[in-house]
Amino acid sequence: MSIRLLALDLDGTLLDPYGKLPGTARAAVADAQRAGLAVIVCTGRRFRTALPLLRELELEGPAVVNNGAVVKDLATARTLHHAYLADEVYPEALEVMRSAGAPLVYVDEYEADTDILVERGGRTHPFQVKYLADHGEHCRFVDDLGAPRQHDVIMLSMMADEATLEPLRERAARTLGNRIETHVIWNKNYEGQILEFFSPSSGKWRALERVASDAGIAPEEIAAVGDDSNDASMLRGAGLGIAMGNAVDEAKRAADIVVRSNAEGGVVEAIRRVLLTA
Repeated sequence: MSIRLLALDLDGTLLDPYGKLPGTARAAVADAQRAGLAVIVCTGRRFRTALPLLRELELEGPAVVNNGAVVKDLATARTLHHAYLADEVYPEALEVMRSAGAPLVYVDEYEADTDILVERGGRTHPFQVKYLADHGEHCRFVDDLGAPRQHDVIMLSMMADEATLEPLRERAARTLGNRIETHVIWNKNYEGQILEFFSPSSGKWRALERVASDAGIAPEEIAAVGDDSNDASMLRGAGLGIAMGNAVDEAKRAADIVVRSNAEGGVVEAIRRVLLTA
């Protein structure tokens, strides 16, 4: 069965090591569209920070953001699918994160110009302080993240060093079990790592399957390209999974093939290989 849908990660895949979109990558995406492929970006970024790049790529239709917890329509910013953190799980997840410092609570309020809730006065790792300094204009500072909520929570997140985050992830596994999904990924634009708590119904592959189903596209008609552990599910589930040369081992093991790194035009190589099967 030929490929009809191409799913592409952003950071570490479409973007170069400096976080820029090379012209060659943009041209390769245009080639895929001209060949009749549906092209969908699947990113861990929130919608607001992904949108300028998606517009630069001249994409239309849905985009998978926040590691698959949300699918947005690019034209209207409307949420098409979501897997919010359950109300009954949120208080426990919050307390686990608070044990190591002040978490970031991501909410689905793009139109209200708010992406992140931050608790005033909490202990904050220096890596996270730097992030907030750059993104504070879309944060809302509150007195108590545990107060009764009127927000759809996408995820809880913390930026810190590995020595801080790994014990926290282990505690989450003991306390919350399969009621949450946890990711630890390297922060490609800032120092350190990011620990994220999501709904177990989230994930790039689950979101991508929903989008493909809406379009009448079968899993075996999907090609996916990525580099990090949060890409592994879609590399494994797609008909053709392609890992970047700079990918973590988990992503490489999940993929069918490995191409060059994002410093060497690997995504262009990946798209050319996909076009041979389309």
